[in-house]
Amino acid sequence: MKITTETFRMMTLFLITCVIVLVIQPNMSSAQEVKWLKIGSLHQWFRADGCEPEVGRTGLQSDQQDGMRWPAQYQKQDNIAAKALWIGTTNFTDAAQYGGNFYPIKVVHVGPRGWDVNREFIPIEFRAIGKFDHPKVYVDGVTGSELMWDDNMDEIDESLPSHRMLYNVVNTSLGITLTRKVYAWAQQYHDNYFITEYEFTNTGNVDKDDEIEKPNQTLENVYFYFHYRYAVSREGADGTGLNSPRWGINAMLSKRGEAKESYSFGNYTYFGDYEDWLAGDPDADSMRCQFSWAGRHSSATYDLIGYPDVAKKTGRLQGPQFIGVITLHADKSATDKSDDPLQPTTTSYQQSDDPPTRPNDQFDASRMAEEWKWITRGHRLPRHDELVADGFPDQLEGTPGGFSNMNGYGPYTLGPGESIRIVVAEGVDGLNRELCESIGRDWIKKNSPYTLPDGSSTTDENVFKNAWVMTGKDSLFKTFSRARRNFTNDFQIPLPPPPPSLFEVTSGGDRIRLTWDTKAESWPGFAGYRVYRAVAKYDTTYTQIFACGKNTNHPTIVNSYDDTSAFRGYSYYYYITSFDDGSNNVGSPTNPSGELESSMFWTRTIEPAFLRRQAGEALSSIRVVPNPFNVRSRDFQYPGEPDKIMFLNIPAECIIRIYTERGDLIKTIIHDDGSGDETWNSTTEYGQVVVSGVYIAVFEVTRDYIHPTTGELLYEKGEKEIRKFIIIR
Repeated sequence: MKITTETFRMMTLFLITCVIVLVIQPNMSSAQEVKWLKIGSLHQWFRADGCEPEVGRTGLQSDQQDGMRWPAQYQKQDNIAAKALWIGTTNFTDAAQYGGNFYPIKVVHVGPRGWDVNREFIPIEFRAIGKFDHPKVYVDGVTGSELMWDDNMDEIDESLPSHRMLYNVVNTSLGITLTRKVYAWAQQYHDNYFITEYEFTNTGNVDKDDEIEKPNQTLENVYFYFHYRYAVSREGADGTGLNSPRWGINAMLSKRGEAKESYSFGNYTYFGDYEDWLAGDPDADSMRCQFSWAGRHSSATYDLIGYPDVAKKTGRLQGPQFIGVITLHADKSATDKSDDPLQPTTTSYQQSDDPPTRPNDQFDASRMAEEWKWITRGHRLPRHDELVADGFPDQLEGTPGGFSNMNGYGPYTLGPGESIRIVVAEGVDGLNRELCESIGRDWIKKNSPYTLPDGSSTTDENVFKNAWVMTGKDSLFKTFSRARRNFTNDFQIPLPPPPPSLFEVTSGGDRIRLTWDTKAESWPGFAGYRVYRAVAKYDTTYTQIFACGKNTNHPTIVNSYDDTSAFRGYSYYYYITSFDDGSNNVGSPTNPSGELESSMFWTRTIEPAFLRRQAGEALSSIRVVPNPFNVRSRDFQYPGEPDKIMFLNIPAECIIRIYTERGDLIKTIIHDDGSGDETWNSTTEYGQVVVSGVYIAVFEVTRDYIHPTTGELLYEKGEKEIRKFIIIR
């Protein structure tokens, strides 16, 4: 059998992964508390020990791409494989409980692989604080929103400047205590980034208790060093049919704000760093940032930029995201709290699977010396994307795992009780879903000539596609600019009205009823509500179906809406938003009215609502729809639910048993919701999709059914009815 390069890499990774699991398992003895931020278009999980390492949420290698989900409205939009935080210092003696040994270089870690919550990064406090609680959302009486599971607040603080803040305290074996504050907003222009404030204090506390083990130590040459192993995007990587994009082997990396104008490397010249820009040079870099996007892959048979959907032949761009981090503030020293424009002092890119990324060992002097070389490397030039150019990032330096961005802040001196504050924003941006669909469709259908972003045209489909994808870089820089303005203004950005605090969806016989409370209406400038609906699944595109209030067709504020346009057999999902009159916002070229609208994620339902018909009045009226089921027509039968078959006019309570033509029982469905409808997704009890053939459905009544108005006994417990139907695949 011929083994391709990609197959060899997959086999090698599998063996390496097995070794990693065996090695790092002792360091993972304590499960970590995880909290989510899911109120805006960017969703991310955070851990109690101060950082989010590889598979640090589920422990499953299948979840290697896990987090920084944008746009989170859709499935599999994860854009990161791992993060890490290392703290290093020189001439350090461990506390007695850790052996009391002297190290010329000491480095403690959380991530990118492995962690030790008992002796290295020790969680002390982890709280979620909200400006207000999430709404209560119910669909037919059951819990109906993601936030009711993943947005549990420990504290409500109406004075909070953001909608959510995670407050995290972690002690380390260096005696440095990390206090981390992560801020998130559900405002449409500020909901795709998080601002994280780190304060590193020399407390001398090296463990979980309150006793100070090293009260008088002064730490020298202290660095705070972050890894960002970005991997755009989970959906796109899955769609390639390759394996290695899942861990970012083809990630393209770049950075800004680190290079002086005097730097020159080969054909690469630079126009000045962030300090030069602050000094008034308009051509210098105006930001200190690092970012990443999905590049080409040498094993792909087509141009992977943007991850166009080739498998399903839609062309839709499945990986248009640009993800990155910007430095907003870094103290000059423990005694000078002004921002140091020369921080971070290290901005490099390192191979993501090199030895220093392997599981931690804070007692191995030679290992820590190698890590120190990374930490103190300085600004690595030329930049990664400049070296790759139009080539393949998976071939650079023979990497088996791609490259990660690295930021190192230091060196600092920390006396007892002194601290260093560092503030960063991490965000994701890129083309919206509509553009991803239209550009991808033109690309795969070769609808030449193509219009480029600047208005010119080309006949090259890849030039067209890639030019549009690369506009995502400008979008990310706009996100960074908004984050910086937000930080500079002490988080005093205008906020939209809150959503209703109660939203209920009730399935009915000829309508689906939506009701909500009035709490949002007391917000200054409140102007009305909008209702949106999706068909078949909740993680998809929504359409506005109703609005009331200012500048709508229904100017009177109401607190209910009956969706009478729903069709029987379809599943429906909803969310409701509040909007204001624009008086709270100065407006912008993209939003001249200044209107702000609450986030869809506050109230988006994750349980289906559908038209419920009364139970059938005669067993003879039972129908199977569609019959026959033809796979070639499934897109026209129940959109978004391609394998769905419905049983209509059935008894209020019955057991449905589905058999093959030869009498093999393949599925049993308990119907007990009192309606006359039930669905089946064409799978067996073992989750296998059924093949073509004739099938038999047996309906057995499980209780007597009496007509609700006439009192007539319509059918008795134990009665049965049989229907045959055909499936064509």
